[in-house]
Amino acid sequence: MHDPTQAKLAPLPKLIFASRWLQLPLYLGLILAQAVYVFHFWVELVHLIEAAFGNQHALDILVKSIGYKPEAGEAVTKLNETVIMLVVLGLIDVVMISNLLIMVIVGGYETFVSRLNLEGHPDQPEWLDHVNASVLKVKLGTAIIGISSIHLLKTFINAANYDEKTLLWQTVIHVAFLASAMAIAASDRILGGHHKPGAPH
Repeated sequence: MHDPTQAKLAPLPKLIFASRWLQLPLYLGLILAQAVYVFHFWVELVHLIEAAFGNQHALDILVKSIGYKPEAGEAVTKLNETVIMLVVLGLIDVVMISNLLIMVIVGGYETFVSRLNLEGHPDQPEWLDHVNASVLKVKLGTAIIGISSIHLLKTFINAANYDEKTLLWQTVIHVAFLASAMAIAASDRILGGHHKPGAPH
């Protein structure tokens, strides 16, 4: 019996279909970006631990990296709650961006390039079972909102070092991200409603 999946493609369709592999260097580049984020995370974490043990140089690096300025221009000579919170939020931000990269790398490769054949693998991500372009958009939108929330929280904690215009625009941009994600999720739900009952979305 003839298997249509084994049919040979004509040269032009075969070339067009094979062009999806041009995305491979992009995903490999994102893996390298992920490695940079891992390095950055550990550098910040080491500085935080050193500052907790009284290393003034590490503390100065942290204070400069988070843009923190104490009241009345006083020097920061030891870790305080605000500095710790801003550094930890920065670490969480790195983790969330890293999660976003994983979703793009794994989900994008699986959706647009080639199957990973992870069925039955004990470490297969749960969300990869039903990933497609539509689901990926919603998940990416949700991840971006989370990242934006962390940035906004960091800004408000350190609000004394920002002007009102910056605070206003960051809030507006966050609301725009939220509205965009809600619109994407709503459109996906509406379009998903056209599937036949029992059909996978």
